[in-house]
Amino acid sequence: MKIKWNSKYTTIAVYSLLVSFSTIVFYLIASQVDSFRLQLGKYLSVFTPFIMGFVIAYLFNFILEFYEEKLLKNLKKKNIRRLLGVLLTYITAFFMFILFLEFVFPQVLDSIIGIVNDMPVYIKEVSDYILKLEQKLDLPDDLKKILMSKWAEFMDFMLVFGTNLLPKIGNFTKTLVSSIWNIILALIISVYLLIDKEQLLALVTKITKSLLSEERASRFVELVHRGDNIFGKFLSGKVLDSLIVGVLTFVVLSIVKMPYASLIAFIIGVTNIIPFFGPFIGAVPSFFIIVFQSLPMALWFILIIFVIQQIDGNIIGPKILGDSLGISAFWILFSLLIAGKLFGFIGLVIGVPLFVFIYSIIKDNVEARLKLKELPTETAAYINNKEKQ
Repeated sequence: MKIKWNSKYTTIAVYSLLVSFSTIVFYLIASQVDSFRLQLGKYLSVFTPFIMGFVIAYLFNFILEFYEEKLLKNLKKKNIRRLLGVLLTYITAFFMFILFLEFVFPQVLDSIIGIVNDMPVYIKEVSDYILKLEQKLDLPDDLKKILMSKWAEFMDFMLVFGTNLLPKIGNFTKTLVSSIWNIILALIISVYLLIDKEQLLALVTKITKSLLSEERASRFVELVHRGDNIFGKFLSGKVLDSLIVGVLTFVVLSIVKMPYASLIAFIIGVTNIIPFFGPFIGAVPSFFIIVFQSLPMALWFILIIFVIQQIDGNIIGPKILGDSLGISAFWILFSLLIAGKLFGFIGLVIGVPLFVFIYSIIKDNVEARLKLKELPTETAAYINNKEKQ
């Protein structure tokens, strides 16, 4: 007996089965999220050198392109130009790493050790000052109790933070040293990726076109190039911008003899990589570091950082980055909060360009649908639409 399958109901049954299976898998993962994360980490650890190697190659590619396009462009043989470019790239990276270890890292570490050792003295001095100020101010007793309670909580937090800071740095250094073999493998992998990057990209394109239709394959390749353009311009520009801001901050703070100038410049430079809100994120802990030494100095620091960030936001940043984001401050805040919650500091760094990439895809789809309906694609055309009706 031949069964006559109804294609409509068969399709519904297949989709229902897939949805049920996906729901069960999601429930199992959600109910055992810690175990799933542990197992996933074990499997992904095998690919750690390859992931690190890809990240290193992607970041170093900006240096390689500079050498090939600016210094080695007259070399006719492509292989020799590539080998010399890769060699100069890794020499440059190694030289920058040595400079960091020689000049920046020791001063930053000495500043951290000095702060940790002197923190009890700073806290006592500031607490005494707060008590004297509290006695002078004629505040209600309830408000005084609340303020003193919050201040005591803050002081306890600072003591715990300072006590745990050096052990955390030691654990981080230990983890870094224990991962030295993965780092060496990642560097070797990155060299091969940079040398053969055109062939690897061609292979990915070839596989994509063999698996997808011509239209979807072209769309996929276009999105890859778009993502590379967004992330490349943002990351390379932001790193250079943050380096300039860090050096400028160090020079200015050294001139005015600000305490812990090297540590604060390092904090400002690193947090400046975070778009829009980075300067504020870096300025807050820096302010508290200085205020333990001198309240007037801390106030001067706020003014100095404000001036430096105005210079960066209006002169340095636009020259280097241009309008690489193209989204409003609201969406920047939105992407930072979501990505920061999910991925921590890495999310704060890549969250905005990732959102810009996703935003561009959604924008393309929305505008394509509007064009099919013969409607305007500009957002301005929909402002005050109710008034027009």
